[in-house]
Amino acid sequence: METLKAMATRKSVREFTDEGITFEDIKKILTAGMSGPSCMNKRMWSFVVIRNKELLGKLSVANGLYAAPLRGAALGILVCGDLERALPDAPEYWVIDASIATQNMVLAAQDLGIGSVWLGCWPCEDRVQEVKELMALPENIVPHSILALGYAQEPDNEERDLYESDRVHFDEW
Repeated sequence: METLKAMATRKSVREFTDEGITFEDIKKILTAGMSGPSCMNKRMWSFVVIRNKELLGKLSVANGLYAAPLRGAALGILVCGDLERALPDAPEYWVIDASIATQNMVLAAQDLGIGSVWLGCWPCEDRVQEVKELMALPENIVPHSILALGYAQEPDNEERDLYESDRVHFDEW
């Protein structure tokens, strides 16, 4: 699939089949996440791949109501910021690096025919703390988001045109 087509057909998937995802596809998705731009190439992220169904259920509870899709997902990827890799003068750039990595993984999943939904964690401090404790993350690791991944129960690859001309300004407001 071409990149622009993956962007135009990507939709959040919240209901998945029981089909698993191969290690090869998991690695492709993670590689896509690691291939995005990163502030000064600091690569301020780390990932936890969760395949254990019981742990996915607990992660769903820890991250709140909207994380329910994790319960039916083939796997989840917890995207975290690594504060030890952060820039001393601008440590908050880890949030941008984690966001770029997550977006790349969503698009890679779409390209592979795998559904996904991006579940926010950061900056909700209660979610961050719950997930951090559940996953026994080191002090320097901050949960950013969680991807629920699996094959969609109802695949839909219809292209959408989401361009809104009234939101675009050229040369001046």
